[in-house]
Amino acid sequence: MDENIQALIGDLTCDDIIKCQKARRELVSRGSGAVGALEEALSNRKSWVRWEAAKALGQIGDKSAVKALVAAIEDKEFDVRWQASEALIRIGPAALEPLLAVLADHGDKSLTLRRAAHHILHDMNRGKYDELLQPVMAAVDDTAPAIEVLLVARQALDALKGMKR
Repeated sequence: MDENIQALIGDLTCDDIIKCQKARRELVSRGSGAVGALEEALSNRKSWVRWEAAKALGQIGDKSAVKALVAAIEDKEFDVRWQASEALIRIGPAALEPLLAVLADHGDKSLTLRRAAHHILHDMNRGKYDELLQPVMAAVDDTAPAIEVLLVARQALDALKGMKR
């Protein structure tokens, strides 16, 4: 990994907010070359570093960061979850398959995940997938048993994969 990128990631961990913001902007200017380091920063113990990493990944918009951002929507800190959700919204439909896979696997066990999925699916430009995702949106919004999320997410994921063939 580029030593300069590592130094910038190190700057994200400092207590100087201005220095952190400058580091994030510089990392964003590096584009895809900074994605791997930013993905690693999503697991930093300091919440503001995770927040900066999620924001930078959203600003870069590289689809390769989707899985790491989907994992970050279950972060223990609301602000990090929100920023990761916003990043996925910006990335768009490329985020759908990994998001649906996580919902299909454990959407019944995580209210945090269902809330984030609601936000993402509601605000994302779903384009041609809108009709396919309506049952998923209804399930994550519903107060009925969360087990329904597993079923409709799996059905939408299978249909999405079928559309790509």
